[in-house]
Amino acid sequence: MSNNSLSTLDETHNPWQTHSSEVKYENPWIKVREDQITNPAGNPGLYGVVSMKNKALGIVPVDEEGNTWLVGQYRYALNEYSWEIPMGGGPVELDILESAQRELREETGITARRWTNIARLHTSNSVTDEEGFVFLAQDLEFGAEEPEDTEDLHVWKLPLAEAIEMVMNNRITDAISVAGLLKAAHILAK
Repeated sequence: MSNNSLSTLDETHNPWQTHSSEVKYENPWIKVREDQITNPAGNPGLYGVVSMKNKALGIVPVDEEGNTWLVGQYRYALNEYSWEIPMGGGPVELDILESAQRELREETGITARRWTNIARLHTSNSVTDEEGFVFLAQDLEFGAEEPEDTEDLHVWKLPLAEAIEMVMNNRITDAISVAGLLKAAHILAK
């Protein structure tokens, strides 16, 4: 680790060298590539990267009484149940707000008149280039849910403060949900 002060740090300097890159696997949602690299210490190596074909989108809907909605579902990759904010993916070429509005409507039946982009984040930047965005949705209207056929969802209305307690007690562990709920609570407290 360098002892340089932040004032002399060049954040644009890339100490990694990529010599070749080969796609090893691809499906409609992800692409996995293997790069031949030289690492910052000057040693040769391999680096695997998972590239996402969608932007990750999370929504924290909050009503006038301070309630929010969580979506519960069994997550195949984790092999466990997960409570999360409404979320999904939006094709890279589409407007992220339109995709977020669609996801909220599909998963909860909720539409909102006021949207605020409250976070940009990277979900696991040591292995994936996934970029996520979180929106705060307010001035809510309610309709019917329209889940996708791959989703077995349970929608739960609860006070935002209770959702924050679930974050603090590790009952909510999804990174986008944790970041989104904490940031929304901070913004709404101001």
